[in-house]
Amino acid sequence: MDNLDLGVLRTAAGWQAEGRGVVLGTITRTWGSAPRPVGSLVAVRDDGLIAGSVSGGCIEDDLIAQLRAGSLRLACPTPLRYGVGAEEARRFGLPCGGTLELLLEPVGPASGLPDLLACLARGERVRRTLDLATGAAVLSPAEPGADTLVLSEAQLISHHGPQWRLLVIGAGQMTDYLAQMALALGYGVTVCDPRAEYADGFALDGVALTRGMPDDVVMAFRPDGATAIVALTHDPKLDDLALMEALRSPAFYVGAIGSRVNQAKRRARLAEHFDLSAAQLDRLHGPVGLDIGARTPPEIALSILAEMTAVRYRAGSARAEAGCAT
Repeated sequence: MDNLDLGVLRTAAGWQAEGRGVVLGTITRTWGSAPRPVGSLVAVRDDGLIAGSVSGGCIEDDLIAQLRAGSLRLACPTPLRYGVGAEEARRFGLPCGGTLELLLEPVGPASGLPDLLACLARGERVRRTLDLATGAAVLSPAEPGADTLVLSEAQLISHHGPQWRLLVIGAGQMTDYLAQMALALGYGVTVCDPRAEYADGFALDGVALTRGMPDDVVMAFRPDGATAIVALTHDPKLDDLALMEALRSPAFYVGAIGSRVNQAKRRARLAEHFDLSAAQLDRLHGPVGLDIGARTPPEIALSILAEMTAVRYRAGSARAEAGCAT
């Protein structure tokens, strides 16, 4: 399951391969509130077919109308601004006074979309530099932590690929749902399971599988503040090994499946055998996920990702507030 903007890139590349004309739009700036964030993508085919979204639909409708009128036959990337005044804001579904700027890029061989998609299929995070005079794009590895979109008079620099990472311990049925949903949210997903009876039958496009022991895998993963680790095996010999290292790491989220009774036993084991402090143990989300009454594997996967999302944004807000305070 692709996230929304990766799906737009795949669709645009597919249309190009069929010989169709394609214009790719990237949100480069917003002022005030906007329906979608900077970096969001939309693609318009030469017959008006559209993929992706940059608004509630009104901007997309205007792009289709412009294309059919012939005004989107572009020779090079061109900026387009919407919603400068209150009347336009109402027309284009923006809050009153809100403004949104798109860079419209005619897709061609120099755009490099197939190469970009090949990098993303390998789980790489990529920096794409688009020359505004020629429409040629150059790909390079993204620097660690880089997530900015920069538009200058000469070029557009954007970053693609997973900024967030998820390591799942256990390749059971619930992992299938959790991994696919996480991919849709833009995570790079790795599954660890040394048990042949589970690992041998696990295969999901875009998800890496490793058969190492969980503690070794967590250490090799080098968790950082953009990493989530979730233990789902129900086997203390595996889950506890992963949690031992995960709770000592900077990972923004560490969770483990199990009832409240089993979580209490787990915390006692981790404190006694692995010498984890009370502060480290307090970082463990268990029972894992928000309490939404989930019962089935997809519902539990949904609850886990909902909690991960809440923790991620709270952590981001806290870092922003700390930065303002200093």
